[in-house]
Amino acid sequence: MKKSLIATAVSALALGVVFAAPARAEGVSACLITKTDTNPFFVKMKEGATAKAQELGVTLKAYAGKVDGDSESQVAAIESCIADGAKGILLTASDTKGIVPAVKKARDAGLLVIALDTPLEPLDAADATFATDNLLAGKLIGQWAAATLGDKAKDAKVGFLDLTPSQPTVDVLRDQGFMIGFGIDPKDPNKIGDEDDARIVGHDVTNGNEEGGRTAMENLLQKDSEINVIHTINEPAAVGAYQALKAVGKENDVLIVSVDGGCPGVKAVAEGQIGATSQQYPLLMASLGIEAIAKFAKDGTKPQPTEGKDFFDTGVALVTDKPAEGVPSIDTKEGLNKCWG
Repeated sequence: MKKSLIATAVSALALGVVFAAPARAEGVSACLITKTDTNPFFVKMKEGATAKAQELGVTLKAYAGKVDGDSESQVAAIESCIADGAKGILLTASDTKGIVPAVKKARDAGLLVIALDTPLEPLDAADATFATDNLLAGKLIGQWAAATLGDKAKDAKVGFLDLTPSQPTVDVLRDQGFMIGFGIDPKDPNKIGDEDDARIVGHDVTNGNEEGGRTAMENLLQKDSEINVIHTINEPAAVGAYQALKAVGKENDVLIVSVDGGCPGVKAVAEGQIGATSQQYPLLMASLGIEAIAKFAKDGTKPQPTEGKDFFDTGVALVTDKPAEGVPSIDTKEGLNKCWG
């Protein structure tokens, strides 16, 4: 945890963010509600929130959906947080539209609600959003894939391993960002699946886990066995895709890109299973979220977005050992120094 806290501080400084040491907040309670409690991204988020809560004297209760997409459990968790008298909620929503009424109920009851990683729809349904610039994360891996393929990009066969049918904002932003970076017209930027670029083989959903990634990859291979570029919502899905490709001897024929930057994912990049991944910083998101709740409890101050953006940007970096001209990146050695999970 000491290493993680150091990484958090370094990340904050790298972002040009300066935070005054927050006052302790005994008697203040907060909730963390994540999509699952098994994905390493959310495990690290919980670690960051827990460590900061202990440091500040905040009482923290953590909740999670049973699987990615389980919005009912998240709604029930919000109800529990309101009933318990929490001062604030940190939320990574599975259904970014469907959960809005529950969020409104919490805000009407006087709680500060901060969306972590995944913006709500509409964005201002939450008091604030602390997140990776997910559109940029997608653009970086799209640009890298296009630059790596060179002239072959115009004839690529591209598949998308997305998250869930409800198309949460994080899924849409990464997906559409990849298309923009790769040179595909995404059509409606708020929707997945309406594109008409002939290079797109198709979309499938993974629920953000390895099993889902394997199944979705198998489905896309049935559509077109010559598929050669795969965008994945996260690294567990990417590893599942690699396993499916390896099972049919195609692991060296397909370029896989992803988003997360967890230690297992960065290692998968180092081992050649994933070509490149966009690294994000969940521990920082959650620890800053707890600080924001503590400050809100003290004097009613709400967090402000990063200048020029409508959310607080917690940073992103492309990780690859095969840098592409014109696309900024770090190698896996540096990625492993900054990773989580």
